[in-house]
Amino acid sequence: MPTLEPVTSYLDHAATTPMLPEAVAAMAEEMTHTGNASSLHSSGRRARRVVEEAREQLGVALGAGPSEVVFTAGGTESDNLAVKGLYWARRAADPRRRTVVASPIEHHAVLDPVEWLHTHEQADVRWMPVDRAGRVDLDGLKELLDDCHDSVALVTVMWANNEVGTVQPIAEIAELAHRHGIPVHTDAIQAVGHLPVDFTASGVDCLSVSGHKLGGPVSSGALLARRGLDVVPGLHGGGQERGIRSGTLDVAALRAFAVATSLAVQGQEAEGERIAALRNDLVRAVWEAVPDAVLSGAVPRELAGLGPTLAPPSSVPGLSRLPGNAHFTFPGCEGDSLLYLLDARGVECSTGSACQAGVPQPSHVLLAMGVPETTARGALRFTLGHTSTASDVTALAQAIGPVVERARGAGLSSAPGVSKRKQAEEVGR
Repeated sequence: MPTLEPVTSYLDHAATTPMLPEAVAAMAEEMTHTGNASSLHSSGRRARRVVEEAREQLGVALGAGPSEVVFTAGGTESDNLAVKGLYWARRAADPRRRTVVASPIEHHAVLDPVEWLHTHEQADVRWMPVDRAGRVDLDGLKELLDDCHDSVALVTVMWANNEVGTVQPIAEIAELAHRHGIPVHTDAIQAVGHLPVDFTASGVDCLSVSGHKLGGPVSSGALLARRGLDVVPGLHGGGQERGIRSGTLDVAALRAFAVATSLAVQGQEAEGERIAALRNDLVRAVWEAVPDAVLSGAVPRELAGLGPTLAPPSSVPGLSRLPGNAHFTFPGCEGDSLLYLLDARGVECSTGSACQAGVPQPSHVLLAMGVPETTARGALRFTLGHTSTASDVTALAQAIGPVVERARGAGLSSAPGVSKRKQAEEVGR
């Protein structure tokens, strides 16, 4: 096997980003204390005070009231709680409410609960249309809701896509759904800390957030649920968190989560501008090294005309794409092979697609956007974060051209029965 070089460029912040030093300090300090936040003695009351301060801090950062913050163990739990809990509550109130309207580009933390409801709870699933940038077609959604609104239990759509970075018109989607009295859930896990997110102003009814995407600890998260919203719990036990989410609260993690969220939101505008500039440099560097690499997702105006794109330049005012996201497809290459070859050169990124038993699967996001399956297999996602610097872009710029050339020359676009890691290792010998 080839000797792997030290990591010189971490470009997978959308998967997880390093904890902020302030969050690490808060968590370490809190772990020196003992106390269950549900206990009535002094240690328990102290733990409860920390939890409630974290709840208030998170609410302030995200434009929600403290009573609207339901703590969970992360984004997947928050998404499941919202999708299943809203469906069960709405169906119980009106048996006709058996339809879930979702976008086909959702993260599997939403897609899989939706499919589970279809298989096990007789839910009817209707998919809202998306365009070549992965943006919801509002006219198509309006037509869909006008057609079946009497049966709809909920609408669920992510705030910003985790693969191609496209930002959705959340307020407009919420307004369309609310015309028919339909609650809206949004997975804002990639958006919080990277885009302006205000729960109340957005008009949505439920919002999922995860700590480790914005500098907090893994296994911390929250579901923001508006006051008076009926959500059937998925866990039953001690009745914590308004009875919506039972379970002993991880006080140290929640304190660190709140600290990280507050800091990320406070610095979002300036950091977003810094990261977007780095992202644009990265995109230009990839196009210079690989002129036929195709940028997926919404195209910022400052990148218009510089290289091939899947969609036309965005006509949406303001932010149309996550500032740290650059997603490409590389013709004639397999994304997994490129990932392993880059990894051997110390550059870490992701394909954004699932890989089961060594067989690469094309991204459902790209397929929903109309990308052919063979093209979708050649995808790589580069994502920047708070520790990213120009040196990360330079490392990728130096590696991507030779890696693509090597992959194409070795025929690493298709080789049935041989894992892409094994192929890349053989090429790297």
